[in-house]
Amino acid sequence: MNTWNTLYDTFDPIAFQVFSIPVHWYGMMYVLSLITALYAGKYFMKKDKLDFSSSQIDIYFIYVEIGVILGARLGYILFYDTQTMYYLTQPWQMFNPFVNGEFVGIRGMSYHGAVIGFVIGTYLYTKRNKVSFGMIMDLVALAIPLGFVFGRIGNFLNQELIGRETDVPWGILVDGVLRHPSQLYEAILEGFGVFLVVYAYRKYKKFSGELILIYAISYGIFRSLAEIYRAPDAHIGYVCCDIITQGQVMSLGMSLLGILFWIYFYTQSRKAV
Repeated sequence: MNTWNTLYDTFDPIAFQVFSIPVHWYGMMYVLSLITALYAGKYFMKKDKLDFSSSQIDIYFIYVEIGVILGARLGYILFYDTQTMYYLTQPWQMFNPFVNGEFVGIRGMSYHGAVIGFVIGTYLYTKRNKVSFGMIMDLVALAIPLGFVFGRIGNFLNQELIGRETDVPWGILVDGVLRHPSQLYEAILEGFGVFLVVYAYRKYKKFSGELILIYAISYGIFRSLAEIYRAPDAHIGYVCCDIITQGQVMSLGMSLLGILFWIYFYTQSRKAV
């Protein structure tokens, strides 16, 4: 075993403490992810000369961040948590970072729930500010993937969403078992991979909002591929054939929904010509 294989034995997921409250590397990566997405959005806004100002993006960012946080947390509770009814009957506990007086942080966020919250936040913003929903969504499709890279690195540093057992030389020891560093696979596929697909497709865009559908389709496919190497949630296990995870089902459903929407809006755009 080399230093890489045994990284978790020596790496502390807590970066430092502020007044005895631990600050995790994951939290820092999450913030970096948001900042990267924000400035990537501003870059492409200027590059593509969109009718959207930097100050408008800052305000929009607040809308979607609230939507993402609420959606991610509620999505985890609905899709993955074993105490769903507890949180639904006591919703004030959803963001309680203390358990029996001990600070443990807020654990459990769902990407697919975050997507729903993000869409709702975007819709509310565009309605209130009379901005093109499709234009913003196309901008987001370019900005999100690069930020997502840091989110998955955060998962890796936080030693969560671990991979399936393996014997590959770059595996990571987790509780004495060598596993795929699946979080890094996801960073590459869901981050860089999706970005390259969306960026390459942008010059072929046929209608407003098409890039976000390309994002949804490609993300679902890449996420499903990455999940081949990711261990299922311990309290859920495999949902089909001892190989298919809930994440794969939801991701492929996301791709299918993206394809159906693409067919509909593409057909509509052709009729308008």
